[in-house]
Amino acid sequence: NRPLGQIPYPKETYQVVGFMNEFQVAIGESTFGGRKELEDTTGFIDWGSIMFLGLQRGKTAREAIKVMVELVEQYGYYSSGQSYSIADPNEVWILEIIGKGMDMKTDRRTKRTFNANKGAVWVAKRIPDGYISAHANHARITTFPKEEESSKAISSKNLDKIFNPEVEVVYSHDVVSFARTKGYYTGNGSDFSFSDAYAPLDFGSARFCELRVWAMLDQVTDDMKQYWDYATGMSQGPRMPLWIKPSKKLNPRDLMEFKGNYLQGTDLDMTKDVGAGPQAKPYRWRPL
Repeated sequence: NRPLGQIPYPKETYQVVGFMNEFQVAIGESTFGGRKELEDTTGFIDWGSIMFLGLQRGKTAREAIKVMVELVEQYGYYSSGQSYSIADPNEVWILEIIGKGMDMKTDRRTKRTFNANKGAVWVAKRIPDGYISAHANHARITTFPKEEESSKAISSKNLDKIFNPEVEVVYSHDVVSFARTKGYYTGNGSDFSFSDAYAPLDFGSARFCELRVWAMLDQVTDDMKQYWDYATGMSQGPRMPLWIKPSKKLNPRDLMEFKGNYLQGTDLDMTKDVGAGPQAKPYRWRPL
């Protein structure tokens, strides 16, 4: 509830109602938090404004992604780790982003103090046609191809290539190297996982977050039982896939019913434990 800074206004913006613009670009989000030391209180772009800026300035999902990450690079990212669903009538992407913390320096000439770590590290992946995905307050992007490995991937150094239809993965050029400098990752890059580096899984992020994704995906495929231990916090893997192919074509009613899932029919059915009370209610007051 306070201004963080000012950025130039573009020559043209697009009408936005809620979280969709006049070209049917739509954005949704969930907060995964991630490593606390990567928060940057000097940034101008926070988790809410980044969505509206993307919608006001992007005619497609790809254009919105480009706008969002370029503004963060230029003006800094104020918030903790976020997952964004970014869709247009033809494509859906997931963008996950987190700040780089603060390394305050003083310019010898101007005597002004600035953050040498301004910006963010991020990855965006296009969901294949015919597949579905979800995120629920935990980072879900793990490994991804690099531009030296695949023509479908580009780094932020070649961001103008995002409009190439062949491109399906875009990432900040320093997403791996920054993790190395911070001691989050020590490998050669091929097995680098964004989620494991910047938002390590704990019991809470599995049981309260990944389990909600599991509950949705379990309603449209028979392959999710193998991920039960992971989603309930009983094991570190195997990790759930970022997307799955559902066994049927989904409609709006299916999506509404996913929201009403309280683990019915599982060992954690919330209507059957003591917290449900005599009315067998699946709802719980906070804290979780």
